[in-house]
Amino acid sequence: MHDSTLPLARRDLIAHRLDAGQSVHSGALATEFGVSEDAIRRDLRALAQQGLCRRVYGGALPLSPASGPVAARQAEAPAQKQALAQVACGLIQPGMTLFLDTGSTVAHLAAHLPVLPDLRVITNSLPAAAVLMQRNDLSLVLIGGGVDPSTGGCTDARAQAALALYRFDLCFLGACALSQKQGLAGFDLADVDFKRQLIDRSAETALMMTTAKLETTAPYAIAGLDAVADYILAADAPAPVADALRAAGARVHLAHPDRSMT
Repeated sequence: MHDSTLPLARRDLIAHRLDAGQSVHSGALATEFGVSEDAIRRDLRALAQQGLCRRVYGGALPLSPASGPVAARQAEAPAQKQALAQVACGLIQPGMTLFLDTGSTVAHLAAHLPVLPDLRVITNSLPAAAVLMQRNDLSLVLIGGGVDPSTGGCTDARAQAALALYRFDLCFLGACALSQKQGLAGFDLADVDFKRQLIDRSAETALMMTTAKLETTAPYAIAGLDAVADYILAADAPAPVADALRAAGARVHLAHPDRSMT
């Protein structure tokens, strides 16, 4: 397809693919549209300036869909999140001190946390705490501070100071985006700072992630792929992403639909 005389139409087609959650590569686009890679790079720069993508070497990644308030995201892909939570429960052992981070997927884990002896749970997530406060079989601590509606939890300076008082056997991290080239990323700077400290305070870190967030990006870097020991992904996660996580030294657990909870 030769489209060199219609840069706006070409740009719209690229934007449509990014909006659909597809990553794009400048070389492949240049061949497809019959234009130079410089022309494609100009398109990607313009789209990035509009906030429609974030440029990476050789192409661009779509922005993660996880930019809205956690309350709105709670009802998205419930079966997939429950399947992820079931697999994640298998990582939890008696006597552990857990940290549950903010995020709608982690909130699903809180709703299905197993009954195990001497379990201690620390969280900055109000939805997770609201679920767990109904239970009398575990010890629960809520880290406080200013509540951010977009994350559903506390991530400000007060919360970050409180985090320094603890250490965790296992933390279930929340993240807005994951890509092979850029690692883990988020939309809120205070939340990202909190997550970086959380990784440092944890002996092991696990991450549940829905497929819609894979190969997407967000403005602020959390950590590289090697910061997480266990990734729990949906069964339809792209094989190259799972392979990249294994290459980074992580264990990858796939959650199949027939394992989702009812």
